Amino acid sequence: MADDALVEVRDLDMAFNVGKARARRTTLQVLRKLSFDVGRGETLGLVGESGSGKSTAGRILVGLFEPTGGSVKLFGRTITGPERKANLAAVRSRVQFVFQDPHAALNPRMRVGDSIAEPIDIAGAHTRRDRSHRVKELLEMVGLPRDAAERFPHEFSGGQRQRIVIARALALEPGFIVCDEPVSALDVSMQAQVVNLLMDLQTKFGIGYLFIAHDLAVVRAVAQRVAVIYAGSIVEIASKDALYEQPQHPYTQALLDAVPRPDPARVRGPVIGGEVPSLLAPPPGCRFHTRCPHAMPRCQVEEPRLRETAPGRQTACHLYETL
Repeated sequence: MADDALVEVRDLDMAFNVGKARARRTTLQVLRKLSFDVGRGETLGLVGESGSGKSTAGRILVGLFEPTGGSVKLFGRTITGPERKANLAAVRSRVQFVFQDPHAALNPRMRVGDSIAEPIDIAGAHTRRDRSHRVKELLEMVGLPRDAAERFPHEFSGGQRQRIVIARALALEPGFIVCDEPVSALDVSMQAQVVNLLMDLQTKFGIGYLFIAHDLAVVRAVAQRVAVIYAGSIVEIASKDALYEQPQHPYTQALLDAVPRPDPARVRGPVIGGEVPSLLAPPPGCRFHTRCPHAMPRCQVEEPRLRETAPGRQTACHLYETL
């Protein structure tokens, strides 16, 4: 792992047993062989369709789920396998999560100041006097007045509530934050404000982000690198400029081609039909071959491996393999 890497994920698998009766239970393979890194002060965007496994990956990184395979390192400590419990306890305060719905993320019966101070109280990080000062400091940091601490979540707009959630995530000075669709529930003007806030905080404190989203325009604004996930597997990772200007994987090309642009002369590529395959019974070989316009017989039987196709770029597609 590089010296400045905060997160190192290798061959991550996640499966759930589903079905009510034991005899009818089957395996839902949500993630398969995910590998990526997030560096200090870097934002990695994770994009894909709904149900592709993005949020599950984020929850594994903060310790909410235990994966069924692979390894995860946070700040050099392995939080999978036999060392999981001890190492996760050692890094938990340095890893935080920003949820998609700020209204659901806040207890409506708790004052904002108490919600922000909750992780401080759990960690025992400050005295009562210092606790109050820290809460007010965090509110100012995210652009809210100090007296907001005495109010309740329903008294704020959606954008302001998301700022409160971010303030709570910053309470213990984390080095890495998973942002799970943090602006998708907001209008465009509020999205821009929250994105600018996250970027300013990153510049000031060197925080690393895993930014989960389906809005490619937002990801382009905030991320330095982008990973594209399809049906539980990463199909392409590249720098933001390389991926948006010259996408390699057919799925990435389809995602970018679907983004609306105010250009009447623009010629769109072929529309990708069909649905994301069921993770209960995924197709053999490449999981995208049932929808891919470039599919060949090999794609139906052999799953492509994520490999380097250019410096700093990886793609999982047989079109870019040397036969």
